[in-house]
Amino acid sequence: MATIETAGLIVSIVVGIILGIIIILFGVLFAVSSGKVKPFLDEQGCVLAGSISEKIHVNINGVQQGMFVIGKNVGNPILLFVHGGTAMPEYFLTQNYPTGMDQYFTVCWWDRRNAGLSYSADAPPETWTLEQSIADTLAVTNYLRSRFHKDKIYMMAHSGGSLIGIQAAARAPELFYAYIGVGQMSYQLQSEILSYEYMVKRYKAIGNTSMVKQLEAAPPTMSVPFPAAYMKVRDTAMHDLGVGTTHDMKSVMTGVFLASWLFRQYTLGEKLALWRGKFASDKLLWDKMIATDLTQQIQKLDIPVYFFHGKSDYTVSYPLAKAYLDRLQAPIKGFYTFEHSAHSPMFEEPDRVRQIFQADVLVGKSNLCDACAQTTRSVENN
Repeated sequence: MATIETAGLIVSIVVGIILGIIIILFGVLFAVSSGKVKPFLDEQGCVLAGSISEKIHVNINGVQQGMFVIGKNVGNPILLFVHGGTAMPEYFLTQNYPTGMDQYFTVCWWDRRNAGLSYSADAPPETWTLEQSIADTLAVTNYLRSRFHKDKIYMMAHSGGSLIGIQAAARAPELFYAYIGVGQMSYQLQSEILSYEYMVKRYKAIGNTSMVKQLEAAPPTMSVPFPAAYMKVRDTAMHDLGVGTTHDMKSVMTGVFLASWLFRQYTLGEKLALWRGKFASDKLLWDKMIATDLTQQIQKLDIPVYFFHGKSDYTVSYPLAKAYLDRLQAPIKGFYTFEHSAHSPMFEEPDRVRQIFQADVLVGKSNLCDACAQTTRSVENN
């Protein structure tokens, strides 16, 4: 009888501990989920005059879509950031990786249709298309132009967003001063094959037979539907090698997933919506995105084009992006290699990104691009 009572007591204690941990975790999540935007402050602790820091929803093509509009001087040029993934907002990453772009721009961190702030469980699946995303990009552009009384704006598109952003820029170049592609997609099916081959080779070289077996058991293909088994191991394999989101991010779970839940400017409901939107969009959009060959669809832009690419980026192929820009026709173009970055130079090497903005992008030049740097070194050596 005593043994039964002791066992019951132990079970009660364990259950109590587990419930206590759950309550503490929820308490922490609520504490870091105010949903309030952090304003810019001056030296006296007052809101910085002329600055803007807001989280808003705007009617974009008939749907309420959310965005953060951030800048130290509302008179600065406007930069629209088109985030990556099928639906993976990135503003929350600035909590750990501040970009400083708000010094030179009023930055619109837009959560695309059915992503993050813009997620709606009631959205008709037929509206989750690349064509709709392109139309939304142009509508957001026109909203920003109208609101801030600008003839044109700048656009920076990252990863999956670059597939959408470059098509929007090609359709309406008159709306943009320049297009900046970061981790620029070209033909992602081919990129996935190259990444897979690299990872298998690297894991064999370092003797990680377990990861080699996992990768070889689920190889990618040059066709869709894309193998789901490969996608289950892909992100883990990339981040473990430092060729994923950032060069120093060894786990997507801690670097991205946990970071999103600790981001203070989303509410708890908005954080949940972020991941619901991501998983739902993956099912509807991923195959369409990776099967799009931009090298065939977009061969000319009538505005300056800049590609920022991390040397260690295997999420989107570095050599494919470089070859794409070489063939792309544009009045001004520049490819910029970030030696210490993987997939996200604006988070990994923000000082250099800002330098390029000041010296090249904002003045319509490409003096700091790779080709120019090589020419300069060649002259100096002679």
